[in-house]
Amino acid sequence: MMTNTGTFEIRDKFYLNGKPFQIISGGIHYFRVLPEYWEDRLRKLKEMGCNTVETYIPWNMHEPEKGRFDFYGEKVHGMLDIVSFIRKAQQLGLWVILRPSPYICAEWDFGGLPAWLLAQGDMALRTSDERFLCHVRAYYDRLMPLLAPLQIDHGGPVIMLQVENEYGSFGNDKKYLESLRDMMRGQGITVPLFASDGPGHNMLSNTRIDGVFPTANFGSGTKRAFSILEEYTDGGPCMCTEFWIGWFDAWRDEKHHKGNMEIAAKELEELLELGNVNFYMFEGGTNFGFMNGSNYGDHLTADVTSYDYDALLTEDGQITEKYRRFQEIISRHRGKGAEPDESIAGSKLSGEDGEEKNFRERTAYGTCNVSQKVDLFHALDCLAEPVGTLSPMSMERLGQSYGYTLYSSVLHTERQLHSIRLYQAADRAICFADGKRILTAMDRELLERHEVELTVSQDIRLDILMENMGRVNYGPMINWQRKGIDGCVMINDCFAQHGWQQYCLPMDNLEKLDFTRGYDEGMPAFYRFAFTVEAPGDTFLDCSGWGKGCVFVNGFHLGRFWEAGPQKRLYLPGALLKKGENEIILFESEGKCADSISLLAEPDLG
Repeated sequence: MMTNTGTFEIRDKFYLNGKPFQIISGGIHYFRVLPEYWEDRLRKLKEMGCNTVETYIPWNMHEPEKGRFDFYGEKVHGMLDIVSFIRKAQQLGLWVILRPSPYICAEWDFGGLPAWLLAQGDMALRTSDERFLCHVRAYYDRLMPLLAPLQIDHGGPVIMLQVENEYGSFGNDKKYLESLRDMMRGQGITVPLFASDGPGHNMLSNTRIDGVFPTANFGSGTKRAFSILEEYTDGGPCMCTEFWIGWFDAWRDEKHHKGNMEIAAKELEELLELGNVNFYMFEGGTNFGFMNGSNYGDHLTADVTSYDYDALLTEDGQITEKYRRFQEIISRHRGKGAEPDESIAGSKLSGEDGEEKNFRERTAYGTCNVSQKVDLFHALDCLAEPVGTLSPMSMERLGQSYGYTLYSSVLHTERQLHSIRLYQAADRAICFADGKRILTAMDRELLERHEVELTVSQDIRLDILMENMGRVNYGPMINWQRKGIDGCVMINDCFAQHGWQQYCLPMDNLEKLDFTRGYDEGMPAFYRFAFTVEAPGDTFLDCSGWGKGCVFVNGFHLGRFWEAGPQKRLYLPGALLKKGENEIILFESEGKCADSISLLAEPDLG
């Protein structure tokens, strides 16, 4: 265990306590893994041959509302206790690289930026716009004092911090980068600072400033990447901060992405010969809740709940063939001849009650039948108070960050409904007229003129359920992506419908549900399941026969499901279960339901 103060320097090489040091690191995101599993994952990282662990720090989790900071995470099972994660790494003899940039990408909602930033006009994110910097400064005023005592020169394990993430592919505002650097230094950060970018001249030159060391992110072409990087390191070492050994999945992909292990192994050999490496990812973990990100090319591609990433450990922490191959390469490179430690692979972890729990034992609990159900419209007043406005407002302007928003209005002057068109709307809409489902559309389809045929003799009630499928985490769209309806609803080619009641549905208060309220077939609805557990273990929730929605286990938001795939089952960590009766609540939006769900012993990522 590292307890004495030390030094970490960047010269021609990295130097740890005055001696040359090669970083062999792996990425584990503490906010994607339950705390009960941290020790297991970190032990496996060290056993593979790594000496360092790397993690991002997501701003949007630690400041979910402006001025409300959370560095423990009571509502997310303690996953935000960054200090405990770092101390756990230290106890196991691992060094730590932190990436607390305001923006992290990471296939995480909004690249880690808080959604409440989008409610504040035309502020230019990731720039020296003082309106943005003042928010970063307030966040760093709380974060950096937690991290400073954990640095190596204070007796901690932290050896480097990142200033910004892949900024070279986004912009060239060096005043912004200098401001971040100065904030960190002003809050007591003394270890080396670094940036990471793609291995291109334009990207690396965009982020080149004094006092920030350049590194590169890539998955292949090591020799070429390092030859470019060397032009910017001023004689310093080369490091691949993100060695991409897999990839992420998006809903409606044809299948789960798998990397080429032979190519990755060859690249690893070269990386270890030429420089330093951080595996992205050692273990990917899970996009619990609504925290998955999205990408946008020609259309929106929202990431699935699993962040398995075809990493060295599976989503539930199982050792892979790739792990063993990399372990052999690292061992040969370091000349230690270490073999996999099977005692680590089967080790038990201690629960809070002191009782040992082998949560990682994959377990099948069988079929669970629906015990209670209530549709959204019958339960609406249990979950939300309406907010009345003349024109519809985006989710962010309503003070909501994630989930669904229901927009309701009455068409007093229309007796026939011919068409609907939504302007500045995102991401997915389900429209109902007098309780009848008339339209489902997403992304660019929302702008299209959708023909509807409905004739009534009285006022028409229009309900539009908008789903935020995950904010774009990479690219220029990061500044322009409010969710819900931020423009207008065009009815029968008239410019705008006015007079709206809006219901914010972040799905964080389902304990208020009253399952006796009523249930109409075909409506978005909540379904309750109860099942008994004798020995909690990891399991996989199969939602075959269900359409689209999200799942809650004993009050914890497990994530999204969608029959579109490729992911077919959600990882349910055993640490979320308890002896005795357990509860699952499933929200389904398409009106497509079955009589049961299954808890199985194997994943199915597609």
